[in-house]
Amino acid sequence: MTAPFGGSAGLLQRLRPQRVGVADLREVADALLPSLCTSDLSVRLVQRAHGGSVVLVEEHERCAQTSLGELADDMTDAGVRPTTAGIATALSSWVAHRPVSDAAAAGTGVAVLDWADNGRTSVGWRVVVRRGSIAVPWAPGAAAPAREVHRIRSAASGRSRDVDLDLRVEGPVALWSHEAVPTLATAVLVAPQRMLERALAAGLAMDDMHVVATPHRPVACARPAIAARLAGETTEDSVTVPWRLLADLPWL
Repeated sequence: MTAPFGGSAGLLQRLRPQRVGVADLREVADALLPSLCTSDLSVRLVQRAHGGSVVLVEEHERCAQTSLGELADDMTDAGVRPTTAGIATALSSWVAHRPVSDAAAAGTGVAVLDWADNGRTSVGWRVVVRRGSIAVPWAPGAAAPAREVHRIRSAASGRSRDVDLDLRVEGPVALWSHEAVPTLATAVLVAPQRMLERALAAGLAMDDMHVVATPHRPVACARPAIAARLAGETTEDSVTVPWRLLADLPWL
């Protein structure tokens, strides 16, 4: 598991981090972890035969574990404040970023665009599961049958049509965003024809729509020349895709 711990710490806190002690983390974990468990999710401390304790996260077929010492070091490096509230918030966020199980993806997954390469030069479709204010990516298990993977992805594409997104028209540009989870903004791209119709209803006609997409950010749509200008002006990595090619993007 990666080690995301919620909101970003201030610059001074990151430069001069206060140490998160293993004993303090254990005390918070003992009190907090039982409240995070559900009928499908188990989060608990396990004492190893040799060495310290580990936090064990199990949900359906997915399992992850990290030692308390490593977790405390990661929290320290991330600038987590060594208070009960600070550690509890960071630990809750860490659990929320756990790997997505096949069952969770099948039940609530949504299709969005994500980067297809480390150089951020191409994009593809990915299934994500929303957990509060974050969207966590799903990766098919190594033993998952191809038919099941296809079923999960198809269902996620269908749910993307129901994601409630905000549309704002600024001159010749249509901007799509999600109020709480920016990653979900690209869910709108599963149904480009509906995008065209909604933009037209808002007063913007663009039959030859091009999409300027930066995964995990709002989506901008415009005619080709304007889309090219937007892509050239942005400081963030982005890709520009004609709307007719969106359906041909690969699954990741």
